[in-house]
Amino acid sequence: MTTGCICARCRRRRSDPTRTISAVIYLLRHGEAEKGGDDDAARRLTGEGERQSQVAGRALAALGVGIDTCLTSPKVRAAETARLACAALGVEPEVAGELREGGFDSLALAAGRGETMLVGHNPYFAEEIARLTGANAKLRKGGLAIVDGGMLVALLRPAELTAIAASHAA
Repeated sequence: MTTGCICARCRRRRSDPTRTISAVIYLLRHGEAEKGGDDDAARRLTGEGERQSQVAGRALAALGVGIDTCLTSPKVRAAETARLACAALGVEPEVAGELREGGFDSLALAAGRGETMLVGHNPYFAEEIARLTGANAKLRKGGLAIVDGGMLVALLRPAELTAIAASHAA
């Protein structure tokens, strides 16, 4: 079973015994949530958002991705997404208040934690992807971006995650 990104470049680098620092970060945007109300932080996932979250975890597991740490925004919809996605990955999510709003540094959050998945919100994730890679990426609800160092390795929409999970089911 491989860990982290599964592209050939990353597999070659993992086989290099001198490589000691992993910079692969998975950014999972929360699944579809209830419409806005008085308390934005309390908005829960819809049934579709729950499905998107579970599928994201199953797709990562199907790809053999080994997540060591999951950090989530404290907002309910992100924490629910993290819990549901991480069930398939065998990881317990940790709340990171920095992910509530923008201006966080994903590399600093992930430092020393191995393969790290962050679960949070747009536009903050799109801004962080741009800061790290220069890419102008649109991350959909329930979508996943994989960043390795300064490169955007993958940008997966919920439909693509569903196809990956389905192709490896049973």
